[in-house]
Amino acid sequence: MDPRSGSYRHCKGMLVATVTAILISTLVSGPVLADDLPALRQGLWKFQRTVAGKKIETTKCASPTEDMKKMNAKLEKSGCRFSPVKKSGNVYIYTADCSMKMPSGATMSSRSTSVMTVVSEISYKIEIDVVTDGQPSKELLDAQRIGDCTT
Repeated sequence: MDPRSGSYRHCKGMLVATVTAILISTLVSGPVLADDLPALRQGLWKFQRTVAGKKIETTKCASPTEDMKKMNAKLEKSGCRFSPVKKSGNVYIYTADCSMKMPSGATMSSRSTSVMTVVSEISYKIEIDVVTDGQPSKELLDAQRIGDCTT
C-alpha cells in the first residue's frame, strides 16, 4: 500500500485510534505489585472518556483494580514496557512504551504518560498523553462507582 494514498492514511489512522483505545482501556496498567495499585471497589462503574475531543460514556460492572492487573498482563505479552509507578499521596504516574506490528509488516510505536488521581475507593481520574508515530493526542477518563452490580 502506498504511504501517500488516502487508503494508507485511513488504515494508519484507524490503527493509531485502536492502539490509543487499547492504552486508554488499560485504565492504569503498569508493572506494579498489588500493593502499588489503588484499592478501588468492585461494582457498577460509569466511565466518561474524552478522546480527541469526542466524549464516550460507558457503564459496566467492573473491578477496576483487578481489571488493571489483567490488562497489564495482556499488554506486556503484546510488547509493551511499563515504567515503575511513581506514587505521591493519591496521585499515580507511569509511562508505557508499546511497539506493535501492523498487518503491512511496519511497526507502530506509541508512548503514553498517565497521571491517575484517586479521589476515593469509588472515584478516580486519569489524564493520558500519548504520542503514536509522532502524532500526539490527549485522553481524559473520569470513573465513578455508581452502585452495586445487579447480576
